[in-house]
Amino acid sequence: MMGPPMRGREETLQKLREPKPKNIREVPGYLGRLISNFFRRLFYIFGLVWEAKPWILLVMLLYCLISGVLPVVGSFINAGILNTLAQAYTSALAGVPLPLQGVIGLLILKFIYLFVSALIGNIYQMIIRISGELVSNHIKIKIIEKARDVDLASFDMPQFYEKMENASREAGSRPVAILQSSFNILSVCISVISYIVILAAISPWAPAIIVALSIPTAVISFIYRKKNFQYMRHRSKDRRQMNYYNNLMVDKDVAKEVRIFHLSDIFIDSYKKTFARYFAGMKKLIVQEGVWSSAMTFIAAAVHCSLFLYIANLVRLGTAQIGDYSLYTGALESISAGVSSLITTTATIYEGTLFIDNMISFMEEQPKILPILSQPLHVKRYTGHTIEFRHVSFAYPGTTRRVIDDVSFIINPGETLVLVGLNGAGKTTLIKLLTRLYDPTEGVILLDGEDIRSYDINELYDMFGIIFQDFGKYAFTAGENIQFGQASKGYVPKDIAAAATAAGADAFIGKLKNGLNTPLTRYFEPDGTELSIGQWQKLSVARAFYSDSDVLILDEPTASLDPLAEQEIFNQFEHLRQDKTTIFVSHRLSSATIASKILVLEQGKIVESGNHAQLMMQRGKYWKLFSTQAERYTGEKQDRKFPPDSPPKEMHPR
Repeated sequence: MMGPPMRGREETLQKLREPKPKNIREVPGYLGRLISNFFRRLFYIFGLVWEAKPWILLVMLLYCLISGVLPVVGSFINAGILNTLAQAYTSALAGVPLPLQGVIGLLILKFIYLFVSALIGNIYQMIIRISGELVSNHIKIKIIEKARDVDLASFDMPQFYEKMENASREAGSRPVAILQSSFNILSVCISVISYIVILAAISPWAPAIIVALSIPTAVISFIYRKKNFQYMRHRSKDRRQMNYYNNLMVDKDVAKEVRIFHLSDIFIDSYKKTFARYFAGMKKLIVQEGVWSSAMTFIAAAVHCSLFLYIANLVRLGTAQIGDYSLYTGALESISAGVSSLITTTATIYEGTLFIDNMISFMEEQPKILPILSQPLHVKRYTGHTIEFRHVSFAYPGTTRRVIDDVSFIINPGETLVLVGLNGAGKTTLIKLLTRLYDPTEGVILLDGEDIRSYDINELYDMFGIIFQDFGKYAFTAGENIQFGQASKGYVPKDIAAAATAAGADAFIGKLKNGLNTPLTRYFEPDGTELSIGQWQKLSVARAFYSDSDVLILDEPTASLDPLAEQEIFNQFEHLRQDKTTIFVSHRLSSATIASKILVLEQGKIVESGNHAQLMMQRGKYWKLFSTQAERYTGEKQDRKFPPDSPPKEMHPR
């Protein structure tokens, strides 16, 4: 039985989504949970970067300490230069010029300060760019490794694609930016505290005014960061639709249909409409935040000018020097800019950590296709296997319709089973259940008398050699495409050549520029070769010949081949399978004549079972399908009289 869907995701989101307070008494607890979740996300990001390269955090910490002190040093140097020049000017008016050594010494310090500041900044930016690439790569590897481990059922859920899209889009770039901003806060705090100490010498209440003025700005910033995140999350579908329409226009596999059927304008129009819907809400948020921010900027500018006037009056009264005006007004501006930076940066970090929820949720997706035993059973290899379906039913995740409905049958060692039925009958789904890509919704599948869920997953996969109907067309060489039939076996040239010959692929491979070493598709290589669908299918069949499996499964392996090539492949399979258990799915029923057992499926149920001769004698659904195909190939009318309990219906095999 399948476990509760998406449990890992829901548990994670429950931790991160806190209900809003209903009354004033709940506010402290609500704020506490928000802060707790904020730091939980932040530490998760620290952990990701530490996993990638620990030295990145150490470099950021060192830089933030240096950059926090440097502005204060620069302010003192500027004040010293102004005070020295003011004294020199006064002395010159009195007819007693001062020597230049004092000014020159300060200007040398200014040069050293500017050069060191620029040098440290350049080195830091270089390190940040390198760090960004390293962390982004580390996270992308984590994401694709996670995609490797999650159940196939996850790929049937729109929520999974939403999480994966959000994680891939955001997690690669945000962690380093968030860390950079986090350390920048520490740097700004050092500078702000230093300037507050300086300014307290003439006015202890001036810094307090600046800080108080920043509170409304902070509230506005945090509110709109949260709104922006919520909008982005709720509009994930719009972004995926835009990506989908964009990919349709640049996908070479559908380019022919797009041109011939004049679909370009439809897809472009769909993209524009989706963008307009997405952009309208985003623009509204941006404008609202801008209006509020502008109002607060006006108030802040008025307060700053008032404080500047206060300091100017101190200079007028002789309480402070001209250089002190530069120092103190600079301190005020630096405090204001620092507090503003703290608010903006903290809001950015907060928003970024909200987006990291996407990755946390994605990474906590737990596979359900696991052995049910703490010590899984080992699959016996290179021997016959008995496979039994007992009252198996299955509905795809998120749906209630049974694709497989109460199916029971046995496959004995060495048997050849053919699954027959119209499209949508459930043939491929049965294969997915047998290979444990999915678990049944109801019932059990037994392998050699044991629940198939008791076996080691990787060992179970290794016993199957399978060609799926929608086989892969990989942008690798022809030989590597064959090797993928059993990647663990490695590249064995002799066996790969033999597999190509057995599948009838050697004829066209021999004509390729570099034979088995020819790169296929032109995704990456300008001299890559594009194969026909029939040639691709022969390569996929060659994979089956290359695999060292106990059970051979062929899901429409020859659908794109002509009848003669198909018969040649089946003759080769007769030699290949020897004592192996073989399962065919095919719409061409000529392949069913060699089967020891045929199952006829209709709407997920087994409606007929037997071998070719037995089913032809029954003159039921199998007989009708077989006779219809025979007419198409021979042109001769078959005896189409139906038994009384089977009224004639129009059934077109696809």
